[in-house]
Amino acid sequence: MTTSPVDLASLLCSRLCHDMLSPVGALSNGLELLADETDPEMRQRCFELLEQSARISTDKLKFFRLAYGAAGGFGDMVPVSEARALIEALVANNARVALSWQVAADMMPKAAVKVLLNFAHIGIEALPRGGTVDLVAESGRGGTEIAMRAAGPRIAFDADIGRALEGTLPDDALSSRTAPAAMIQQLAAGIGGQLQSMLGEQTLVLGATLPGA
Repeated sequence: MTTSPVDLASLLCSRLCHDMLSPVGALSNGLELLADETDPEMRQRCFELLEQSARISTDKLKFFRLAYGAAGGFGDMVPVSEARALIEALVANNARVALSWQVAADMMPKAAVKVLLNFAHIGIEALPRGGTVDLVAESGRGGTEIAMRAAGPRIAFDADIGRALEGTLPDDALSSRTAPAAMIQQLAAGIGGQLQSMLGEQTLVLGATLPGA
């Protein structure tokens, strides 16, 4: 793909705004209800909904800050515990999805962490009816290998996301929905790495091979 960095950044911003609209909108609606509500029990319920929406908004912003942005600057290594906490927070907001974590490393290159986070997000979104997301990664001097397996009924995976991951999506087909996949594909290709995807009847598998420094 030959999409300009500005166009890609604009699409990523659109995607972030789309994903944040629901929890932020819930905050606004909750405040409006609270202003008109006088029943103590209902007011308590409003406060609970506001707390939930605020937590979801915060979790998503923290996730996108590292998955899309330059959280912590442009250092080479990121604590794996930080990535795990961000992914677990997303899963905690979706009771129908269970997470299996198999990443032994304490630190990983920032590029690998971005791929891991975006793989997890794609996997969670592929399970509208619930299921499991398995994340596996091995990182060493020779490089990093990452695999994500989402399993559940009626996998929802746009073929254009797969093409974006593999670098075969035409520029005119790029959208805010496929921009995150295109971003990590460019990130991986820039360091000599490769991404791939495989879709089955009830499983989605994403893989990444990223060379070391």
